[in-house]
Amino acid sequence: MTQPLQADVVIVGSGIAGALAATRLAQAGLRILIIEAGKPVDRNQAVQHFRDAAIKVPECAYPVQPEAIHPTSDRLGDWYQQEGPDFFKSTYLKVVGGTTWHWLGTCLRLVPSDFQTQTRFGRGVDWPITYADLEPFYLQAEHALGVSGDSSHDLGSPRSGPFLLPPIPQTYLDHTLAQTLGDTRFEVQATPQARNSVVHDERPPCCGSSSCIPVCPIQAKYDATAHLKKAQAAGARLLDQSTVVQLIPDAQGQITTARFRRWDQSEGQVQASIFILACHAIETPRLLLASRSAAWPAGLANSSDQVGRNLMDHPVQLSWALSQDPVYPYRGPLSTSGIENLRDGDFRRDRSAYRIEIGNDGWNWPTGGPLPLAAQLASRGLDAQALDRALQHETARHLRLTALTEQLPEADNQVTLDPRKQDVYGVPLPHIRYRVDDYARQGMQQARQDHAEIFGRLRASAIQHAPDFFGAGHIMGTCRMGSDPRHSVVDAQSCSHDHPNLYVLGSSVFPTGGTANPTLTIAALSLRTADVIVQRFRGPL
Repeated sequence: MTQPLQADVVIVGSGIAGALAATRLAQAGLRILIIEAGKPVDRNQAVQHFRDAAIKVPECAYPVQPEAIHPTSDRLGDWYQQEGPDFFKSTYLKVVGGTTWHWLGTCLRLVPSDFQTQTRFGRGVDWPITYADLEPFYLQAEHALGVSGDSSHDLGSPRSGPFLLPPIPQTYLDHTLAQTLGDTRFEVQATPQARNSVVHDERPPCCGSSSCIPVCPIQAKYDATAHLKKAQAAGARLLDQSTVVQLIPDAQGQITTARFRRWDQSEGQVQASIFILACHAIETPRLLLASRSAAWPAGLANSSDQVGRNLMDHPVQLSWALSQDPVYPYRGPLSTSGIENLRDGDFRRDRSAYRIEIGNDGWNWPTGGPLPLAAQLASRGLDAQALDRALQHETARHLRLTALTEQLPEADNQVTLDPRKQDVYGVPLPHIRYRVDDYARQGMQQARQDHAEIFGRLRASAIQHAPDFFGAGHIMGTCRMGSDPRHSVVDAQSCSHDHPNLYVLGSSVFPTGGTANPTLTIAALSLRTADVIVQRFRGPL
């Protein structure tokens, strides 16, 4: 084995948390090494993979590599070893830039009460920080990502400054819904999103390709490679196709070394003053648990027995219908507006809150959209002209509403190490026990009623409600922050209670999930923690 590499800070994972932290730390003059399990993505190849894929799931643009296996939506039992009683349905990528390659781009903030659900509603736990503590970093994150939004609406989350970019234009469907629902309790507002509405950061504005998931063909949608380039320009090093398999502490609990395995199975080590885990809410607890030893038999950072626990998502209630009049979906970003005023209220004592995403992608998610419809119409014996007329008539009326519901943290929703199966590096696969509780299911039931009311206003027909939840792709919990080391993994600065030079970034530190898509909160927390680490190196003022 060669001599260990050296750095001031080692960051495991090159997604948005790792990329933002690396940029801020490198620009402060620290020696940064980013270790990424996957390889770089060729955007043109990813677009072609998407076009060629027979099953167009969110991961289809990124073929699974045996050296960096990630879960896929159509084969959830391959990587995840599922115990149930419910299947965990959300996924992530192992590529340079992480899951921001196939995210939607939605950049909502949590609302203030999301940080105090135990105090306000007797549910979940309180965060050790408040919305006010995080608000300046939310604004920094919006500017860092280049979020397009309507600054005249705070969507329940008070702001100290405007969005950097003007909002993405709302679609004909959005305007139709806003007009139709104008005298109801449903408020249709433009959705803040990390998608260029104008030329910004040497990237073009959105051209409406309608393939945000799984890949933006022109990088109008932000992905973490934008900040990886900035980090590398400031001196950070990126070591891709290398999987960290173990963290090694000294007798005092300080992490001294990270062992990693390359795709060719050669092994390396890196030593640093500080280690940051930014490898998502499944891989982070997996690595901590796999680093167990005689001195740390429960795994690292796990004196509280909370590593891997409190796994959350935003269980999705999907509903679709045919509007009476055309609304012209299948154009523009996959969503440009939502109904955000259902995310908070005293009802949260009894059932979950949710936000309603208005889909511009018609029936693509629930049914596959126009392609299976064309096959169905053709089976009726329609000639070419009749088939074309029927297809245009129906697809112009496709509606899709998606309620992303709040899920409470539960200790038994847990990621552990599978006792039987291992990856190519000998690390046990993630074993998942998961259940969607009655609190979330009651929210889904109310969402179905709301969807039906909205469809009724549009005089829609052929109304369908998915009988079971979908995954939102929002993997949260598993290494939650808290002020009490007995009940949490990291403190309010995302530093491990057990290891004073180990930090955890990403949605794994969320004590609760609220209803906001988590990426902007991940970004804000990462910038906040990066500032803490910079100050730690610089010492007292």
